[in-house]
Amino acid sequence: MESVVTESSPRPSDPALMLGCPVWGCERWRGSLYTAKAPRDEWLTQYTQVFSTVEVNSSFYALPTPEVIEGWAKKAAPGFQFCLKFPKALTHDAMLIGAESITRAFIGLLRILKQHGRLGPAFLQLSPQFSARQFVALARFLNAWPSDLPISVEARHSDYFDEGECERRFDQLLTSHGMDRCLFDSRALFSAPPTDESERESQRRKPRSPFRTTVTGSRPMVRFVGRNDLSVITPWVDEWASIVASWIDRGLKPIVFTHAPDDAFAPQFGRLFDRAIREKTPELPGLPPWPGEVERASRKTQRSLF
Repeated sequence: MESVVTESSPRPSDPALMLGCPVWGCERWRGSLYTAKAPRDEWLTQYTQVFSTVEVNSSFYALPTPEVIEGWAKKAAPGFQFCLKFPKALTHDAMLIGAESITRAFIGLLRILKQHGRLGPAFLQLSPQFSARQFVALARFLNAWPSDLPISVEARHSDYFDEGECERRFDQLLTSHGMDRCLFDSRALFSAPPTDESERESQRRKPRSPFRTTVTGSRPMVRFVGRNDLSVITPWVDEWASIVASWIDRGLKPIVFTHAPDDAFAPQFGRLFDRAIREKTPELPGLPPWPGEVERASRKTQRSLF
């Protein structure tokens, strides 16, 4: 079956808000976000018809080939942006020291996306062991980073949340380069005991980073982790909707990724946030219809004619 083209206005070339999920390759999105029988090689196209960005976490474990990146760029809808995660070999193994070969390879992939107009901020997640003692390495790395390739930096060590000298230096470093601080919020995830295995595993693996709304650049990035039962996360959704709306009012261009312990619920989480933010900023265009839902509605209409 060919991809369903949804009825929606063209995506703005410079949208006020970019919204996405942590993956696009989820089998259980068939029949909802994706059409029921869409082959895997059409999932990305259908995903980009609805969401404007995606986290590419697979690049943390192994870099895709330039040919794969070219393929992604060509399948994505106009205006869509990929946010690639920096490779683990650089951020966690080498702790940003050396590793020139993989750094050059990663930059090469980002430049392919830039050439196609599909480049979002690359996501540099520091190791939990990357403390204030490694701050000089971070400064040197960011000082040498190409200024035309946007990045967002997520700290996980407690030193960068000390509300003192280290956190202040960290924020000042990012501000001096116009880079964004990636804001990770897992409060909803840890608000109650797990209700299933995916929540149990998520609570085991995800950090409890202190809550921050710090803005150091023009495109604040939020990685928002919820629960599988979306009805229980309304307080955090409303809070972030107000924060993001205030950023938009200031002329910032926020990026929000909605995570659920079970990826099956990530698109619904995104739609929940989309509705909440548009209550604060009604002028924002809403998410387009989902290809799978368009397909179901079309089949229902066809059945009703006979």
